[in-house]
Amino acid sequence: MAAENGAAALSADEKLTLIKRNLQEVLGEDKLQQILKERDVKVYWGTATTGKPHIAYFVPMSKIADFLKAGCEVTILFADLHAYLDNMKAPWELLEQRVKYYESAIKAMLRSIGVPLEKLKFIKGTEFQLSREYTLDVYRLSSIVTEHDAKKAGAEVVKQVSHPLLSGLLYPGLQALDEEYLKVDAQFGGVDQRKIFTFAEKYLPHLGFQKRIHLMNPMVPGLTGSKMSSSDEDSKIDLLDSPAQVKKKLKRAFCEPGNVEDNGVLSFCKHVLFPLRGSQDFVVNRAPENGGDLKFGTYEALEETFAKQELHPGDLKAAVEGYLNQLLAPIRADFDTPEMKKLVSKAYPVEKKKPGGANSGVGAGAGGAENEINPGRLDLRVGKILSVEKHPEADSLYVETVDLGEESPRTVISGLAGLVPMEELQDRLGVFVCNLKPVKMRGIPSCAMLMCASVDEPRAVEPLNPPEGSAPGDRVFVEGYDSGSPDAELNPKKKIFEKIQPDFRTSADCVAEWQGSPMMTKLGNITCASLKGAPIK
Repeated sequence: MAAENGAAALSADEKLTLIKRNLQEVLGEDKLQQILKERDVKVYWGTATTGKPHIAYFVPMSKIADFLKAGCEVTILFADLHAYLDNMKAPWELLEQRVKYYESAIKAMLRSIGVPLEKLKFIKGTEFQLSREYTLDVYRLSSIVTEHDAKKAGAEVVKQVSHPLLSGLLYPGLQALDEEYLKVDAQFGGVDQRKIFTFAEKYLPHLGFQKRIHLMNPMVPGLTGSKMSSSDEDSKIDLLDSPAQVKKKLKRAFCEPGNVEDNGVLSFCKHVLFPLRGSQDFVVNRAPENGGDLKFGTYEALEETFAKQELHPGDLKAAVEGYLNQLLAPIRADFDTPEMKKLVSKAYPVEKKKPGGANSGVGAGAGGAENEINPGRLDLRVGKILSVEKHPEADSLYVETVDLGEESPRTVISGLAGLVPMEELQDRLGVFVCNLKPVKMRGIPSCAMLMCASVDEPRAVEPLNPPEGSAPGDRVFVEGYDSGSPDAELNPKKKIFEKIQPDFRTSADCVAEWQGSPMMTKLGNITCASLKGAPIK
């Protein structure tokens, strides 16, 4: 009630300012101003239920928050039929599950930023787009729209192929008709929708329907500097990405010192973090030797400081990482239930390989598809070194007999001779990779690999330590990747371990981690004796 009273207390000009904040373009602003003098504006935002929503969706979500503050009546359309028409990005049999996923994800995002859901109307496209009246209007529209205009309207939105399907040509017409059937004053979307919006303005009056207002957000650059896309894994952060995945993707994000153009990190600050923080400062924590903490009351101040190179990209990314994880934490919690995990698997099922294919016998690993590269694919176990001796053919190698909780011990070759005294390895526990393909080293097969932290200058190597109370055969895993089963044997041609291994390191507390998530057993964290921030090999 207080929010309603707050919106009612705003003047028409104040409401207009809120509605237009951070928009790139408004078509029909005169009409918008006239409506605001008489009543509140009715707006709709639609999203085709194709790939998984990602953090760029916070941009329209923050604008929806602005619309509500301005007293607008807001409808959110889950455009399931559009998703199918767009080159069948969502197969017909998955539409219902995709809509459920989108509705759950969008509502979780809105709750995360404090938007009251009871002030919103949610509707599924097929609830009205399959009606007799709507269908007849589609036919009426198709009788006056040229192929050229239909193709041009969808050029920035519908997937472009050399031989377009008729379904893709219908897409812009349906989006135009949605404005009439939802009985709104304005449609809100990205500036990439502009050609569809002008298409609607041209053709709706031919059917006897009024021209609507169009509100356009700028396109927020992805992490690689181009458009953030569901189909480009490197360009976006998924709503369900773990803190470790967020850290990794932000670390790789394009954020050149002093460059404020095509900078996805800065754009996210401008269009999401600053509007949501209101009067609260945006804080960048820095070590005292780096100048101490910085506080920004406006985005313009942040951008100016970054442009002058008085703020390092690493410090900016660390601040964004913290704020972003605050936004994502409640969303992760909402989806961390058996019911929601089942929904995700139904809406976005993993494509199974055919038996006998190139990946036959390769497990899916924890947390994903068969071709996903993550530490859940590694068979990591606690092992006890029963005996150690020098390799007869190589002074730098040890031959170890290791109990890994199996019927018979395995032989393991390690290059620790001269680096770790033999007596320090005898009878100790370690962490072993157990599903590498056995390889002969100077004539003796090695059937597992001992994991060690190591640094080059000065040269030092420390085998990893399982937690106290561990026993041979105990499973070792990375937090967040503990479900599913590891591959039976890693295919050496795929270089799976080689792709995973570079992200293993020790923390400042000597805890073994992968992309910032700890390695552990059921008893606690895996550690090393003293090497901090060291690669694990």
